Amino acid sequence: MRDKFHRKLVAFTLFCLAGAVPAFAESAPPVDLRILAINDFHGYLKPPAGGIRIADPADKTKKIAVAAGGAEHMATLVKQLRQEAKNTIFVAAGDLIGASPFLSAMFHDEPTIESLSMMGLELASVGNHEFDEGKAELKRMQNGGCHPIDNCRGPRPFPGAKFHYLAASTIETATGKTIFPAYEIREFDGIPVAFIGLTLKATPNIISPSSATGLEFGDEADTVNALIPELKARGVEAIVVLIHEGGFPTGDYNECPGISGAIVDIVRKFDRAVDIVVSGHTHQAYVCEIDGRLVTSGDKFGTLVTAIDVKLDPNSRDVISAKADNVIVRSGTLPKDTEQTALIDAYDRSAAPIANRRAGSVTETLSRTPNNAGESALGDIIADAQLAATQSEKDGNAVAAFTNPGGVRTDIIKKEDGAVTYADLFASQPFRNQLVTLSLTGAQIRDMLEQQWLDPKRPRILQVSNGFSYNWDGSKPYGERVVAASMSLNGVPIDPTRSYRVTVNNYLSLGGDGFTVLKEGSSQQFGVFDVDALYAYFQAHSPIAPTAADRIVRSN
Repeated sequence: MRDKFHRKLVAFTLFCLAGAVPAFAESAPPVDLRILAINDFHGYLKPPAGGIRIADPADKTKKIAVAAGGAEHMATLVKQLRQEAKNTIFVAAGDLIGASPFLSAMFHDEPTIESLSMMGLELASVGNHEFDEGKAELKRMQNGGCHPIDNCRGPRPFPGAKFHYLAASTIETATGKTIFPAYEIREFDGIPVAFIGLTLKATPNIISPSSATGLEFGDEADTVNALIPELKARGVEAIVVLIHEGGFPTGDYNECPGISGAIVDIVRKFDRAVDIVVSGHTHQAYVCEIDGRLVTSGDKFGTLVTAIDVKLDPNSRDVISAKADNVIVRSGTLPKDTEQTALIDAYDRSAAPIANRRAGSVTETLSRTPNNAGESALGDIIADAQLAATQSEKDGNAVAAFTNPGGVRTDIIKKEDGAVTYADLFASQPFRNQLVTLSLTGAQIRDMLEQQWLDPKRPRILQVSNGFSYNWDGSKPYGERVVAASMSLNGVPIDPTRSYRVTVNNYLSLGGDGFTVLKEGSSQQFGVFDVDALYAYFQAHSPIAPTAADRIVRSN
């Protein structure tokens, strides 16, 4: 963006020096546009526990937690930010739904779609979690109608989204067309601005294989660049990309030192015509300049609204400048929007009897944050619960359980009395994956564990149940990281030729997250849902305390 502005400035200066026109004579003032953006809302209609962590203003070396989020407070902030500008548009960069708390998930995320529509959201790219229940269900989110199995559970028939989903890189193979429009053009004081929406190319690797059936996900940069001539032909110069892919910065929520990750290379590959990039997926907060272009991301769970102030040239119809501010949705000070409160209360009345059921208690917070070896306190408990649910002969005769870290979504936080509800457990296990017990040889278990490093930049370390342990060596190449001799079950070395009954969730059993070895498992037996296994475990074993976290050992 900076290079493009520089070339324009030089050309205009030479034009003026040549005496063609007096410098800046009768030039029309720029048109102001405010873009409000969110990403990775994930159905958090109520403020997430823990809010947002930011640098302590009094001591930048420390972090503090700020109460933030919630649709009632976000709606108020969006209204305030709109009132400060003549031209505004409210957009999103994917994962508005999916992996949602119980209040939204019980109704297949209909409350979230209604809430964001009521808030005035206008355009949204499709994230990977929008595909959690398949493309037909995603189309229902856009178009409305009752759920095909659960029918209409909410207080009224579901009308569908008032905002428009965009999916430039997602192709339905049967038709060769995008599942939703690739872009939408909006005019502000006569100047057209194009918004292109797309999800990450790696979506098939992180959604259920059944959900990816019949869909192709194209390269992010190639998709955008191929659209530029079409947009230019329609008179568009100002281009904003809403992309569900992101990066990892090291600074505070409005900074961008040392950003890394997929978004960096993608932005560098974008055609110079792209001016602004709104990103997501990595659950990070940043305001960056990458390759001369503004790139933003607004954390997760509705804790931030990104306000992007753009100046548009009425002559060239292009972006002159753009700056952004990630504004915290301060739930402690922002008033509640009454319409949002009424919407949430209406759904809450139906959900509360189930959500508020006491599951048990914890002695301290069970964290999903992994240690250096990849093991987490909550991951251990979830794997133990899945083993307990499938250990008996009638339930599968399992001897070990493995669960994917991406399915462990939030900490189970210790409250004052230590009590844990069904809703608390659901927030940590929101996908309602069914447990599957299957037979693998010891050699196949080792191959499965090796597949944890299919993507060396983002390894997916499986959480393992009590009794199973192994070592891995970070200095070894892919295929040799698991120390085979260290694999043991209840102190007995794993025999590569022996068959073992192991439990995973149905997402993994289909090869989800790249664990294709699990598709080779034989004698499958389906069990209860993962969250129900966790609920039963809490009922039987509370109070729950973190384990020693010594099941996975890393060297080097």
